[in-house]
Amino acid sequence: MSFDKLNLISPILEALKTEGYTIPTLIQERAIPPLLEGKDLIGCAQTGTGKTAAFAIPILQILSEEKRNLKAPKTITALILTPTRELAVQIGESFTAYGRYLGLKNTVIFGGVPQKSQTDALKEGVDILIATPGRLLDLINQKYINLRHVKFFVLDEADRMLDMGFINDVKKIISHLPKTRQTMLFSATMPPEISKLVNSILINPVKVAVTPISSTVDIIEQAVYFVEKKDKKLLLIHLLKNKAIASALVFSRTKHGANKIIKDLANAGVQAEAIHGNKSQVARQRALNNFKAKKTRVLVATDIAARGIDVEELSHVINFDLPNIPETYVHRIGRTGRAGFGGVALSFCDADEKPFLKDIEKLIAKQIPKIEEHPYPLTSLASAGKKDTTKKAHVGKSGSIGYFRRRIKS
Repeated sequence: MSFDKLNLISPILEALKTEGYTIPTLIQERAIPPLLEGKDLIGCAQTGTGKTAAFAIPILQILSEEKRNLKAPKTITALILTPTRELAVQIGESFTAYGRYLGLKNTVIFGGVPQKSQTDALKEGVDILIATPGRLLDLINQKYINLRHVKFFVLDEADRMLDMGFINDVKKIISHLPKTRQTMLFSATMPPEISKLVNSILINPVKVAVTPISSTVDIIEQAVYFVEKKDKKLLLIHLLKNKAIASALVFSRTKHGANKIIKDLANAGVQAEAIHGNKSQVARQRALNNFKAKKTRVLVATDIAARGIDVEELSHVINFDLPNIPETYVHRIGRTGRAGFGGVALSFCDADEKPFLKDIEKLIAKQIPKIEEHPYPLTSLASAGKKDTTKKAHVGKSGSIGYFRRRIKS
C-alpha cells in the first residue's frame, strides 16, 4: 500500500514525497485511517516502527482542515507529551517536515535550558505543542500555557514515562485538558500502571499492535562476547579498529560509566562523544547532531538519554553493559535496522551479567550467537566437563556476522 491510498490531502502527500516516503509502515497503515475518523487509539509499538508519523500525519491533516483561517490567533490545539528532550526535538522535526506546506506552527519545550525562547514562541501563538512533563507543568503554573483548547492529546513512550517517574506529572497535565478530545497513547510495553491509565483517559480506543516487544527485528544481526569486566574497554577498542563499523551507538548502564568509556576511547585515539542526563541540553544536542552528520563515529549513551535517538543507517549498536531489564535490550538494538536497513547488535557479557543474558534470550525466544574468537575471553565461561554445541559467530572484515557450528570441550 502507498500513502496515496490513505486518503491524505495533497500537501501532506507532497511533503512525504519530499522526505522520500512513499510506502507507510505497518503501524502507519493501521493507525492513520481510524485516527482520521477521530477515534482514540492505543499503539503498542517499539522504537523504529514509524509511530511518530502515525499520529503526526492525522493531526496535521485534521488541523489543516479545521484551521483554514491561518491569520486567526493560534491556540494550542494539539499536545504531544514525551519523556525526553531528544525525543521531543525529533517529534518536532517530524511535524515540521510533514506539515511544511500547511502553514501550521509547532514548537518544542523541555527543561534543562533557559525558558525565554520557549515562552517567546508560545506568546507568538502555537498550533501544536510538543513537550516534556516537567517544563510543561512549570509553564502551566507560570500561566504561559493554557490547554483548554486542546483537541488532540498524544502520550508517547508511556512506559518510559513510568520508568522515569513521570506518571504523576502526566496525570496532573491530563487534569488541565478538556474532557472532550481525541487521545492517542503509544507504548512499547503495557505494564499494569499504563493499562490503568489507558482505561481512565481513552474512550473505546482502537488497538494497534506491531512488532511485539518480545521480538527483535529480523534484519538485525546479533552476537554476544563473553568477556571479563575489566577487559570490556580493551574489547571495545579492538572492535572499533574495524573500519567496517561505520557508526556505533554504545550503551552504558550509568552516566559515570559512559564518561569512563569516552575517556578510555580518547586515550586509544578513538573520537567519541557521550549523551546522558548530566550533560547540558546544548551538549547533548550537539553530540547527537555530530553523530547524525557522521562527524562523530561513536556515540556513548545511557538508556534514558538514548530513547529519542533516531539515526538513519546506524550500522552498529554495542551493549557495553547488558541491561538488567530484557525489554531494554530490544529497545537498544532497535536503534539499528531501521527503515529497512540492516544492522548489527553486539553485546558484552561478563560473569555477573549471565543472568541478564538468559532473561534476554528467554524474552526474544532465541539464543544469541556467541563470538569466541576474540582476544579477551571470559576465562570462567565454561563449566568443567560440559560440551558446547551452540551456534558460534564471528565478525568478518565487512562488519557483518558469520556463523559456524563447532563442538568444543570445556
